[in-house]
Amino acid sequence: MVDGRLFGASVRRIEDPRILTGHSEYLDDIGGASLHVAVVRSPLAHARLTGIDVSRASESRGVVAVVTASDLGSANGPFPHPSWFPANDTIQAAANPELQPEHIRLLASDVVRYAGEAIAAVVATDPYLAADAASEVGLELDPLPVLASPDEALQPDAPIINEGWTSNIAAHFVIAAADPDGAFQSADHVVRGVFFVARQTGTPIEPRGAYAAPERVGGGLTMWSSTQIPHWLRDALVVSLGLPPDKIRVVAPDVGGGFGIKSMIYPEELLVAALALRLDGPVKWLETRSEHFLSAVHSRDQRHDIELALRSDGVILGLRDRFVVDTGASNVEALIVPYNTAAHLQGPYRVPNVYIECTCVVTNKSPLSSYRGAGRPEAVFAMDRILDRAAKEIGLDPAEIRRRNLLAVQDMPYDAGIFYRDGNRLVIDGGDPRGCLERALEEAGYEGWRGRQQTLRDEGRYVGIGISCYIEGTGIGPYEVAEARIDPSGRVVVSVAFPSQGQGHETTLAQICADQLGVRLEDVRVRQGDTALIAYGGGTIASRTAVLVGNAVADASTRLKEQVLKVASDRLETAPEDLEIVDGEVRVKGIPSKRLTLAEASAAVLPGGGSPRLAGPGLEQRGAFEPSRVTFASGVHVAIAEVDVGTGEVGLLRYVVVHDCGRVINPVIVEGQIAGGVAQGIGGALLEELVYNEDAQLITGSFMDYLIPRAPDVPDLVIVHMETPSTLNPLGIKGVGEGGAISPPAAVIGAIEDALAPFEVSVSRCPMPPNQVAGLLPESPFPVWIGAQPA
Repeated sequence: MVDGRLFGASVRRIEDPRILTGHSEYLDDIGGASLHVAVVRSPLAHARLTGIDVSRASESRGVVAVVTASDLGSANGPFPHPSWFPANDTIQAAANPELQPEHIRLLASDVVRYAGEAIAAVVATDPYLAADAASEVGLELDPLPVLASPDEALQPDAPIINEGWTSNIAAHFVIAAADPDGAFQSADHVVRGVFFVARQTGTPIEPRGAYAAPERVGGGLTMWSSTQIPHWLRDALVVSLGLPPDKIRVVAPDVGGGFGIKSMIYPEELLVAALALRLDGPVKWLETRSEHFLSAVHSRDQRHDIELALRSDGVILGLRDRFVVDTGASNVEALIVPYNTAAHLQGPYRVPNVYIECTCVVTNKSPLSSYRGAGRPEAVFAMDRILDRAAKEIGLDPAEIRRRNLLAVQDMPYDAGIFYRDGNRLVIDGGDPRGCLERALEEAGYEGWRGRQQTLRDEGRYVGIGISCYIEGTGIGPYEVAEARIDPSGRVVVSVAFPSQGQGHETTLAQICADQLGVRLEDVRVRQGDTALIAYGGGTIASRTAVLVGNAVADASTRLKEQVLKVASDRLETAPEDLEIVDGEVRVKGIPSKRLTLAEASAAVLPGGGSPRLAGPGLEQRGAFEPSRVTFASGVHVAIAEVDVGTGEVGLLRYVVVHDCGRVINPVIVEGQIAGGVAQGIGGALLEELVYNEDAQLITGSFMDYLIPRAPDVPDLVIVHMETPSTLNPLGIKGVGEGGAISPPAAVIGAIEDALAPFEVSVSRCPMPPNQVAGLLPESPFPVWIGAQPA
């Protein structure tokens, strides 16, 4: 365990001076002398590609090449789409998943399946010349029937979107525990609702991009990509390029946001690499914002038909949910998102009997996969909405029905009766959800707001309160490694596989290392996101960095400390147990004048340094951490919202988050993660929706139409840390990367419905922009739904 000198302290971020002074290096800063790619994309959602005329584009100024699928030949694929969902025997037996295979093709060769799918690539000496030439490529497209919704795609006579499939069902599975049918038969109350979470996407300040440079000697290739998964991208390039792993290096430089949408393999990345080898020179592609809306993955887009069986006192007896996911044209990451939804649906509640059925359906929309929360916000939205309906039917306060069903500290560890996606039992290892609820209600002034509601309504103010409780499985395996070494100057260099997209890895990992070694924070340098540093690594996904990499860094640092003390004991002629490291010096306990600097210790083990026992490469150690299973973070959000019944505008008066992510490494960084997640969740509750028309054309494909929260839309947050150390890793850490984004849609929508209780309206979907809120009210001129809606 660390001694807490830096662990738990709100130290300033190490990376901030570099970023704030413009010395960070993003993808667009790399590779000045390169060719540039513009991608020609399909304007139709579903069509047969019968011809491509590249003659005018090829003759355009600055154009080096115009490439189609036929030009690439076997390099175009299809390649098996990597799936990070473990197809282990436990999951197969428990859920019996039916899963259609997915493949990557760099460019469409016969049929396009969504508007925005890549058809050709123009390579030119300048990005603007490439874009101009791309507009000159002529496409011959014969329109095919368009499926713009799962309901259309599931019709018996619907055309099959993917060749070789027998239906448009991409995946199907069932999770069950105990006796759900018996629970519903014996229930005093059965409450049912249909709830919809609309299609959304992440909008990082830096869109996607890739830069590939072939090596003139050796035949290798280096790729820089704004990716969250450099090692998985390298493995995909090994398959697509036919090169051995040691010939491919992938680097993730500074990345301007990821949020999950950069956590999968994209055809454009493989295309850039193939073009670099084909043209024998460096090639760069930078996504435009309009391309991002069309071609980066979308997320959410789930419809839940959910029921609760309850006793007369509001205690839950059973849960049934049948939900449908619109995966778009490609189910990119297989069951990760839908299984996350199913696994988190019970939340932090006692639910003794469970039946969950999921159907994933392909349509002619852009592919769907992970975005911050990755299926968890949808689960929490469905559960909180049905709990609010149950409270109304039974006559309980929304806080009270949760209080009667929430797990408490004495219930831990709690076996939820199903399996997590890593194949282990879903066991909530610790925490105090009921205690989090009570603290959140106290911080929100819940009773005071409840007592004032009617008075406010009499004054013409409609104020409501929404509550949402969540769990989050964090730190999924299989494992991660880290290396720590002391360089000749005495500074510590830590190398890890994960890249950062703004989370503060350089600071938090340095805090862990510095505490373990007894050095100053400024004497630790963290290197990350480069496959040349660490041979294997996963990705910055699933709230796993702190848990896996943090513990791997602690392990490497502990081993390095033991090595340093062994070297110092030889030089200082003192037993290792009588030594300590303070501010980068090894000292004899009680005799601080008898000391050895880390630079001197490093020199001692270098060739010729004079240490007979430890002569070798230097002071360097590798550490690793492999979790036995995931560790669960948890929390409660309370939103106080006021609705203007004339305009439908929603203002957030107060927002409280009480969360438990185990031991907190750096409170300020954790609060930043939560605040950013809450802002994105507020967008999902009130603003953000990717709306398609009946021709599967995206009609909200810019920031003019796809609105994200501005600073005035996010209230000052009250954030409370409740620390229940995890017992599943030495540092006691739980992840926190997605917790802030999981509960806001449920909490805010709950507050809207509560505010409008006098009008007896039900809110069954998110987001709810002003026109849709106003459309719920009597004699409103606004339409209720402008996009997809519950059945």
